Amino acid sequence: MAYRVNEIFYSLQGEGYFTGTPAVFLRLSGCNLCCPFCDTDHHRSSLIEIDELISKLISFPARHLVITGGEPSLQVDRLLVDMAHDAGFYVQIETNGTHPLPDNIDWITCSPKEGSEVVLKSVDELKVVFTGHDPEPLAESLPAHHYFLQPCSGANIPQTVEYILAHPYWRLSLQTHKLINIQ
Repeated sequence: MAYRVNEIFYSLQGEGYFTGTPAVFLRLSGCNLCCPFCDTDHHRSSLIEIDELISKLISFPARHLVITGGEPSLQVDRLLVDMAHDAGFYVQIETNGTHPLPDNIDWITCSPKEGSEVVLKSVDELKVVFTGHDPEPLAESLPAHHYFLQPCSGANIPQTVEYILAHPYWRLSLQTHKLINIQ
């Protein structure tokens, strides 16, 4: 089995519940939405076989794996997650929620995009990129343990903070990796 990989890197998780956690990032290529603020270069990818992929992942010291993209649900499968578990990884995925996921993922972060249909029924973390729209319908339709609003590209922080203060079950998620200039 091979996966279209955009990049693999080691850094700190910069967003959401696990902010500050050392993690190995597996950024898969391809997306069904291609949002204008996405940080993935969808034109760059390498086809990597599963054994080589796991070998690359275990070369880093942390055992927190973040599978992201693009949209990782287009490729992630039970085999990849099982092999990551066998290598000692806690597996987190960051998805837009438009495709089903294997049931063996440890932590699901869903960041739905406006106008897309979310097929997931529950997630660990709902992280909404806040553009001024009303996020309440998303929160009502997708049960989560944790709710985060994230300013869109950091451009609307005051508006996001104002919304959270008026709706206190939301928490602020900043892209701290961008603020401290790390990948």
